[in-house]
Amino acid sequence: MTRKLTNETPSLDSAAGASLESSAEAVSAPESAVPGNAIFEALLRNILTRDARVAVMGLGYVGLPLVRLFASKGFRVIGCDVDQSKIDALNRGRSYIKSVPSAAVAKFVADKQLLATSEFRHLASADAIFVCVPTPLTMDGKPDVSSIRQTAKAIGNTLRKGQLIVLESTSYPGTTREIMKPELERRGLKCGVDFFLAFSPEREDPGNKSFTMEQIPKIVGGIDALSRRAAAALYGEAVTRVVEVSSCEAAEAAKLLENIYRCVNIALVNELKMCFDRMGIDVWEVIGAASTKPFGFQAFFPGPGLGGHCIPIDPFYLSWKAREFQFNTRFIDLAGELNIQMPYYVMSKLEEALRGQGKKLEGARILMLGLAYKKDIDDPRESPAFKLLELLGQKGADVVYNDPNIPKFPTMRHYEHMKVKSVPLTQEVLSGVDAALVVTDHSDFDYETIAKHAPLIVDTRNACGGLSQWRDKIVRA
Repeated sequence: MTRKLTNETPSLDSAAGASLESSAEAVSAPESAVPGNAIFEALLRNILTRDARVAVMGLGYVGLPLVRLFASKGFRVIGCDVDQSKIDALNRGRSYIKSVPSAAVAKFVADKQLLATSEFRHLASADAIFVCVPTPLTMDGKPDVSSIRQTAKAIGNTLRKGQLIVLESTSYPGTTREIMKPELERRGLKCGVDFFLAFSPEREDPGNKSFTMEQIPKIVGGIDALSRRAAAALYGEAVTRVVEVSSCEAAEAAKLLENIYRCVNIALVNELKMCFDRMGIDVWEVIGAASTKPFGFQAFFPGPGLGGHCIPIDPFYLSWKAREFQFNTRFIDLAGELNIQMPYYVMSKLEEALRGQGKKLEGARILMLGLAYKKDIDDPRESPAFKLLELLGQKGADVVYNDPNIPKFPTMRHYEHMKVKSVPLTQEVLSGVDAALVVTDHSDFDYETIAKHAPLIVDTRNACGGLSQWRDKIVRA
């Protein structure tokens, strides 16, 4: 189903009777087993008149933009998180995420459209609840769905008839049905009859100026047809296009496919970078040349390693689940191995560059440029910068950093012990280091000034590719 926002409120019949897109059209509709479900019809009516109150559980880089989206469409929103500092900031009208302006938060709070709280009892007043909690990997590389399970239990404690629950957290196919549904049904309410449950993968892309959250299509799969239709109707009030699929599992798998596609192609170009470097060929020039082909090629770019919540983590959710079916995901595993090796490759290039100047990495003062996992954002999750910092520390280097979007060094999972000083990007700082290591190619960095004053630059992003005057001290890694 594809729905577009208009100034008219769609009728109950037209919203409830819309068909599935593409292959999902062939799927039978089990809603006939619940003829005239008055609970569903009441929920749908509240959604289409925007009288429904929505709650968002988990107010991070996915949840807070979702709060903003639905509040901007006139819905009353409850924002729920266990981190009291986030709750306090929001209730003071302050945002802690670059992509969500504080002015918008302040307006929602002042207009009483947004209630931020750490008390789960408020969930009982919501008609729809979005779950946007973290799904990391454990230390041994297995999916950690403990936050999903705990959140489902918390919702189950206050679950009432007529509520819609939508999981947005990325996980392996089967998570919604195998974890969420049993927890929600444990007090006797029945999914698809008394309440509704769906999965819709988040597609937040921080720093993307071409597509807003409203413009990015939402995939929706339900535990049953009524659940799917309720979730599709809700998203249809907020985004320009909703794509319904036959099941939660199909929607969960679609999200993994999106990220595995990127993971595998990034691994390919990272491998080519190392291969071409040995051959004396500039991989960036090769990518630029190949990109002139108007069909059959999409450019991916090498870097110091994968970052963000999606690409470094999500593929392993599928490879873990696949073993349950005696299937070995060789491409995924190989891509993961290649991408994990990239920080080590960068270290070897840095050591080689320092040796060329008669220096050792041990005792060298290194200025790391960028902590965020990608350009022009303030999100450090799973950034390769932290692995590089760990390796630099092990080698005995003295490291400082500068990131205009992350002025205070964050506490990151697995790297809680790290404390690295942030320094201003001045001429004195640049000339006082042994090397500047470009990890994130922020637009705010003045690369000419960096190249002019730093004695050596190791560039993992080709950020200095347009400079010619200082080529003799710029090393691509």
